[in-house]
Amino acid sequence: MERALLVRHAESVFSERGLANGRVDVRCPLSSRGVAQARALAQELADEELDLCVTSELERTRETADIALADRAVPRLTLPELNDPLYGRYEGGPLADYVAWAHANDSAAEPPGGGERRQQLVARYAAGFRRLLERPERTILVVTHSLPVAYVLMARAGRDPAPRVPLVGYATVHELTARELTGALERLEAWCSAPTW
Repeated sequence: MERALLVRHAESVFSERGLANGRVDVRCPLSSRGVAQARALAQELADEELDLCVTSELERTRETADIALADRAVPRLTLPELNDPLYGRYEGGPLADYVAWAHANDSAAEPPGGGERRQQLVARYAAGFRRLLERPERTILVVTHSLPVAYVLMARAGRDPAPRVPLVGYATVHELTARELTGALERLEAWCSAPTW
């Protein structure tokens, strides 16, 4: 890989209502506004030579990629490592409730009901992006979720994972070179070895 174009999926029917969804067996298509955002993304990517498109397993990332790439013959790869978190008992409920729990607990805490610890999440995301660096394709479009993109962008800017993570805008392209992504992953992996919160 020479460069990665990281994109959060377009708005989904769950995110439109502020609800949490990390389960792949729950339907969560794009909202009407999300479809429009994905179409705008298609225009933004029209002149990009894309060698591979990577998505998470969740419907909203795959639908965003389908619309953004339209009839372009870009090979696809699904990486479960880039899925949204498993929210435990917060699944399907207000995302704000999960965020409040997350702010009140450290990164080793497991969300009630079998959710994922944030230390595990950071390690999972780093492993997924590490797989991209090993790919032979030059330019890779990655359609995933706010959290994995935010962690990488924070790390590129010299910041470790934190309890509060800024939301990434829908269907917005963030370009990273292989060198930038490597540096970001090294920072995330170092944090995983010695978490600070």
